[in-house]
Amino acid sequence: MHRECRRGVESKSKKLRSGYTTGACAAAAAKAATLSLLSSESGVRSSEKSKNVEIPFPDGSRVKFKVHHSELRTENSQLVSTASVIKDAGDDPDITNGAEIVAIVRRQEFGVPGAAVIIKGGIGVGMVTKPGLAIPVGEPAINPVPRKMILDAVREAVRELRGESIDSDNKNNSELRTPNSERVLDVTISVPAGEELAKKTLNHRLGIVGGISILGTTGIVRPLSEAAWTATITASFDVAKAIGLTEVVLSTGRTSEKTHQQKYGLPVEAYAMMGDYTEFSLRDAAKHGFSKVHLCAQWAKMIKIAMATPQTHVRHGALEAEAAKDFLVRLGVRIPQEKVFNTSREIFEFIYSTLCRGAPQCAPTNYPNSALSKVCSAARSYCEQETSGVPVSIHLVSYEGEIVAESE
Repeated sequence: MHRECRRGVESKSKKLRSGYTTGACAAAAAKAATLSLLSSESGVRSSEKSKNVEIPFPDGSRVKFKVHHSELRTENSQLVSTASVIKDAGDDPDITNGAEIVAIVRRQEFGVPGAAVIIKGGIGVGMVTKPGLAIPVGEPAINPVPRKMILDAVREAVRELRGESIDSDNKNNSELRTPNSERVLDVTISVPAGEELAKKTLNHRLGIVGGISILGTTGIVRPLSEAAWTATITASFDVAKAIGLTEVVLSTGRTSEKTHQQKYGLPVEAYAMMGDYTEFSLRDAAKHGFSKVHLCAQWAKMIKIAMATPQTHVRHGALEAEAAKDFLVRLGVRIPQEKVFNTSREIFEFIYSTLCRGAPQCAPTNYPNSALSKVCSAARSYCEQETSGVPVSIHLVSYEGEIVAESE
């Protein structure tokens, strides 16, 4: 099956366009650079292949990429080939959308025994500095599937120049050695804007420094993908576990996370941004064997969690203010029956200003039956069902960025 470069998936409101991962773009750039290098070495004119390249994807499909830039130059009497592809993430709000992914291919005299291709990380590709990730400490953050995609793409380039079928079953490393040289191919992946882009990610928390990760398990970026979020959550847990932490903190956003960190000061590796994926995060934390889970959120998310909502994003169902009011009344919160609210935030402001602010009976540490603490207790009950009994402590954060109620 062949896919065009612009793909689409259905959403409830419109057709969202899928895109391609940094790993897929790196593989396409690597193939383009390899074709250019080997063509020049063999005296073959690369023609149209320098403008577009087609690479295999993990599912067996094939995708054609436009080559953004291609260059051949000589360094120290050695031919060096550079090619790049511009990442198109489709309609996904990916911070690497539009980034240039570069591959530099050259010959190397000495390589790893038995390996015909060496894959390296260059400028803008992060280095792994903490254990627990799929790539060992000290290696560039190019994940296993992208590495394989790069290797497969380079392999295809060699076979195409030889006029061999891409469907051949002969896939051992020796086939990558060209007739006129036993030297291996050195493939360096770079992202010129990678170091700046990494500042907008959580890479530093995972121990990836100096740039972004080259990611992807399918080669395809699906808009608003749950898989992308949950993979990051799991990676955070993997790192926390690998460095020996026994407690983790789940947050729905940066304000809640920062507030908890300022008060409790847990190691940065303990914090995982769960976003809207409450159920998944709780179950995955328990699966990792942590002895305690902290969860911090602002009111709009916390009330949903207290009402046992596994996925708190609005697209999975907006929270009706009346339903939230009824829930609070059942908890014993004294809200006048005639009081009408348009949003859940209005409910919070009413409780906090009318029932709690300045009232000692609402102090969360001394009066666990206060209005806001009742919500925290309800949230804890739901969360501990999802963790199969692993203790969960709940921290409600105000819109001003302070913890105003807790479950304990």
